[in-house]
Amino acid sequence: MPLPPLDNLVRIGQLKMEPPAQAELDGLLRSGRVRLTDAANVTLNLESRFDLAYNAAHALSLAALRWHGYRSENRFQVFQCLTHTLGLEAAQWRVLDQAHRKRNLAEYEGDLDVDEALVEALIRVTEAVARSVTALGPVATT
Repeated sequence: MPLPPLDNLVRIGQLKMEPPAQAELDGLLRSGRVRLTDAANVTLNLESRFDLAYNAAHALSLAALRWHGYRSENRFQVFQCLTHTLGLEAAQWRVLDQAHRKRNLAEYEGDLDVDEALVEALIRVTEAVARSVTALGPVATT
C-alpha cells in the first residue's frame, strides 16, 4: 500500500520498496508482542525492561513499515515513518525518539541512563503501536 511521503524517501535512497510477506510480518508481530509482555514485568531490572520495550517498539514499527511495502536499514527511520505508516502522534513519536537516543548512548558509549517514567512511557507507546499495526490486518495478496 504505497504512501507518497515514503515514496519520496525511496527516490532519494533512504527506503527500499519490497513487497510485504505475511510470514515476516507474523514473526515481527510475535517478537514485538513477546518482548512487550516481558518489558511490563516489574520484577526485571529497569535496564532490561527498557531494552525489551525498545526492541518491541522497533519490531512492531518495522512490521508497520513492511506491511506498506517498504524496508529501511536505519532503526531511527523505522520510527520516523510511523507518522505515515500508522498515523502516530507527535507526542508518542517523541517518546520513541528519546528512547532511541538513550539506546544509542548505551550501545555505543556504554551509558544507559533510564528511569521508570521513560520505560513506562515507552511501554505505553509500544502498546499503541502494537494495536495499530494489528489493526492493519493481513497483507493484501495480489
